[in-house]
Amino acid sequence: MADILKGKPVAEAIKTELIKKILCLKEKNIFPKLGIIRVGNRADDLFYQGGIKKTCAEINLNLEIFEQPETIESITFENTVKDIAARKDIHGILMFAPLPKQLNEKKIRALIPAEKDVDCLNLESAGKVYADEPNAFPPCTPAACLALLKFYHIPIQGKRCVVLGRSLVVGKPVAMLLLREHGTVTICHSRTENLPQVCREADILIVACGRAKLIKENFVSEKQIVIDVGINQDPDHPNHYFGDVDFEKVEPIVSKITPVPGGIGSITNVILCQHVVKACENLTGKL
Repeated sequence: MADILKGKPVAEAIKTELIKKILCLKEKNIFPKLGIIRVGNRADDLFYQGGIKKTCAEINLNLEIFEQPETIESITFENTVKDIAARKDIHGILMFAPLPKQLNEKKIRALIPAEKDVDCLNLESAGKVYADEPNAFPPCTPAACLALLKFYHIPIQGKRCVVLGRSLVVGKPVAMLLLREHGTVTICHSRTENLPQVCREADILIVACGRAKLIKENFVSEKQIVIDVGINQDPDHPNHYFGDVDFEKVEPIVSKITPVPGGIGSITNVILCQHVVKACENLTGKL
């Protein structure tokens, strides 16, 4: 039986640290603040917003939500984003995507300054992450993967790390973060030859391919650590979710594994808040 790497203890440890930092900043009349930009009322955006709002309240992080109508014109929205980005009281900005079709998403993402881009929305931010800039903010989900590995004292240096998935949101940035920790990284995808064999050879397998229960017992091996980033809705039970790993078949084989739900997803919101606090420290110079 594998050790279950739950996300909640990781999140709670980070929250405890952030509460202390925010209190210290407030004693100096500095009030870290996250600005969320949301266009329309998509159910997934509202769900994500609700989770962030709850986390912010738990750690006393200031939050302001900028709601815009789904029919907003491009020039109006661009000016709104510019105004939010220019506000000195807002230290981190998160914009929900995708945006409606009338909006030029690539152009609008670029309007968010890298120093306030706490979920790596634009190319400047991504470039800083890939260049190992110390003040760059990687996407929150890859950062959550690294936070979990470090919390459970799982060594990365010298280990063979296989990342299944090459998206800009998870696959590529998590590979960069593993490289930063001196892991030996292989990125796999749907066209990788002998994919099960490559995955089996990993010491650490991170799965972020967006295909429910793709990873079966032939993809894994003993002594392996499996991080499942996937979140897929059960079509027969809308309130049930499962990952990209077939947990019931893989868990008896591997050494350690994250559950879905209750794994990486439990950490992402608190990582977002951690980035906001760090951005506030950077912007105010009060380290």
